[in-house]
Amino acid sequence: MNPTAPAPARIAVGTALVLVSVTSLQLGAVVSASLFPTVGPAGTTVLRLSLAALLLLALVRPPVRSWDGHRLRSALLLGAAMAGMNGLFYEALARIPLGTAVTIQFAGPLLLAAVLARRARDLPWVVLAVAGVALPGLGHDGAGGPLDVVGVLFALGAGAFWAAYIVAGSRLAASGTGAGGVGVAMAVAAVLTLPFGVAGAGTTLLRPEVLASGVLIAVLGSALPYAAEIAALSRVPKRTFSVLLALEPVMAALFGALLLDQPLTPVTAAAALLVLTAATGTALTAPTERKAPVTPLPTPEERAPAHAGRAA
Repeated sequence: MNPTAPAPARIAVGTALVLVSVTSLQLGAVVSASLFPTVGPAGTTVLRLSLAALLLLALVRPPVRSWDGHRLRSALLLGAAMAGMNGLFYEALARIPLGTAVTIQFAGPLLLAAVLARRARDLPWVVLAVAGVALPGLGHDGAGGPLDVVGVLFALGAGAFWAAYIVAGSRLAASGTGAGGVGVAMAVAAVLTLPFGVAGAGTTLLRPEVLASGVLIAVLGSALPYAAEIAALSRVPKRTFSVLLALEPVMAALFGALLLDQPLTPVTAAAALLVLTAATGTALTAPTERKAPVTPLPTPEERAPAHAGRAA
């Protein structure tokens, strides 16, 4: 027996923690969708990012004044990626079903991992990922009509920003800023999205009930998943972790059907399963961690600020 191998009990606990994270992310997405009629997608984005940033910065209090230019630039780049990823995802979620939006967005990191790996054996997974993204176009919006083209484009844009987020997150993680760097990046993202949120919602953002929902989104979309995934990574191998994260499109489709009255059609289910298969294949056939250029899916330090389709 390999003495360094994780014990079955630790793997079981780690798996449960990842499932808690994935579930929390989708609940955050459901709460976010409930705010759209009141403050719109842009207002929800500002609430989610600003309140999550305040919570994290209050906890870690990063010594920003002592940071060099590289650390500051890394935080700025990650913040810009967060702003685009969250903002576009919420715009997509306001137009297309949750499961479809997450499935389309999820292709971003999968394709990035395959491109950076540059291995011929990754081609089948790339094909599956592309098929999973294209398949929802054959579905409908839950009311019998075709999918909103603008919503699909927003989801694709969110996926592109998610790929940029992974690259920027890796740069920030290497700078040694830790959770403080993530908090600063979230604050940058909040500032970048603030004009859009204020223009769309105005003082409605300051209503007590709206702020309460915003805090709930920040906790479900950042605080709880971040803590759960940090704990999970100390218990399960990174490949196992990546495979478990690939359950997000499936979970999103289920939550959309159960809580948002978005029918779980055969097309939606098939698309989610294709992306799940692609993610699993990419993770299990990746090079050893020492040689891999990037992980198939982002680690918590890279993805913590923007969950649930990277936005909850």
